[in-house]
Amino acid sequence: MLHHLTISHYALIEHLDIDFNSGFTVITGQTGAGKSIMLGALNLLLGGRADAKSIQSGEKKCTVEASFNIENLGLESFFARNDIDFDATDCIIRREVLQSGKSRAFINDTPVPAAKLKEIGASLIDIHSQHQNLLIRNEHFLIDTLDIIAAHPQAVSDYKCLYGQCKQAEQVLSQLQERSIKGRTDQEYLTFQLNQIDEAQLQPEEQDALENEQHLLAHAEDIKQAFYQAKGLLNTDEMSLSQNLRQAAETLEAISDNYPEATDLAERLRSVRIEVEDIEAEVESKAEYIEYDPQRLNYVEERLNIIYELEQKHNATTIADVLDIAEKLRLELDSIENIEEDIKKQQAEVERLRALRNKLAAQLSKERKAAAKIMEQELIKVLTTLGMPNARMEMQITPRTAPDVSGNDNVIFLFSANKNVPLQDVSAIASGGEIARMMLALKSLIAKRTNLPTIVFDEIDTGVSGTMAECMAQVMQGISANCQVICITHLPQIAARGAHHMLVYKEDSEGFTRSHIIPLTQAQRVEEIAHMLSGSELTDAAIDNAKALMAQA
Repeated sequence: MLHHLTISHYALIEHLDIDFNSGFTVITGQTGAGKSIMLGALNLLLGGRADAKSIQSGEKKCTVEASFNIENLGLESFFARNDIDFDATDCIIRREVLQSGKSRAFINDTPVPAAKLKEIGASLIDIHSQHQNLLIRNEHFLIDTLDIIAAHPQAVSDYKCLYGQCKQAEQVLSQLQERSIKGRTDQEYLTFQLNQIDEAQLQPEEQDALENEQHLLAHAEDIKQAFYQAKGLLNTDEMSLSQNLRQAAETLEAISDNYPEATDLAERLRSVRIEVEDIEAEVESKAEYIEYDPQRLNYVEERLNIIYELEQKHNATTIADVLDIAEKLRLELDSIENIEEDIKKQQAEVERLRALRNKLAAQLSKERKAAAKIMEQELIKVLTTLGMPNARMEMQITPRTAPDVSGNDNVIFLFSANKNVPLQDVSAIASGGEIARMMLALKSLIAKRTNLPTIVFDEIDTGVSGTMAECMAQVMQGISANCQVICITHLPQIAARGAHHMLVYKEDSEGFTRSHIIPLTQAQRVEEIAHMLSGSELTDAAIDNAKALMAQA
């Protein structure tokens, strides 16, 4: 329930602090006095579009703030989910609009996106403006109303969940089928690519070995010549370096008795001789081993060309990369070969979910048809009190060509206000006054069955006057037994029925026009209703008539 509303620097409102009570509150005032401004402020508070033009000239920002009692609304999970402090008796919502056009939103002083105001606002206030009368032509509104009367929220929630799962499964099936078509097109090319790699019989370390061998074979003659030249220098026909080292060691050994230090030198020469002999043997071996083999060089170069071409084709840098690509191609081909089996499994899952969805949709249809009978009976009772004693109606429920998110039902509101006039689509025959009364009747049905704390009626009495206005006021009084009702009205018959009365008026001062909203005392109410009856001139007859209207309330 709305407790308190504060508005600062918004449109023509300089500053407003006003308390709201439970029950039935009416708001009156001359056309253009600013009643719509308060509604605009409430819409802004509930997540509506922010507009810097709403800020009063010369001010940096405008602010709208309200406090609500949210006991028994089941909103604890919303606060927990969004990490906001929960206060059941004093929930404060604030919206600020800056000159830049940007806005800031707060719930219990916690900053939140404007979308969160919409989310919580749907549970706090239902603002019924004139254009909402068109909802009676809206199939989804009619279905939602039937669901409220049927009182099966869990079934509706389960159906929507199943519908979403079914849509998702259908999308997966469609994607598999598209992949199958594309796979069949790609299969031949992918197979060719894989066969090309497999036929190359690549080995992970092969490239380095081949590149080293290619380098050796390409320079084999120069290498062989160098080894022979070294061999010649180490071992000439006259005497080899090894023999010279042996003789030098023996010569030094001969003087060791007279010069002991020569023994160590002789040993060192013997060690060098052994190393030289090893080198001589290895040089000779390598000189014999190195052979220029043009055929082998040709094979190595051809093999490397195959490797380089595969690497270039697949944008790879090593044989390991090419082998990884081959494995991916193999997996992709396996996937293409197995996709038909996947499609069969997914088709079975889609059919399973469709069967569950259709079964639940049929249950919803059955319960909606039962709710439609209740709705028709209750609406006729209310409409009879609203001056439509011959009203007849039927909620025509027929199957859809395909289920949608709301179920498998097409719903049309058939209506006739007069005897001997056949039922027709309400949008084609009902007048503005009749639609206003029907929407009020529907709201009374909904209010009995939901936990919505506040309903705001914005001139729902359009097209209605006299006795019918009084009847509408009685219905709104009845709604106020279940929730807080705030009604903006131009009709004295409705204003007289209010338990609380507020007046909106304009005031010009110092070159500015400002709108004000004030609660009226009982005496002030009499004067306001009398003005509504007689105009600007206040007569005794109008005052007596106003008192009589208020006495009936």
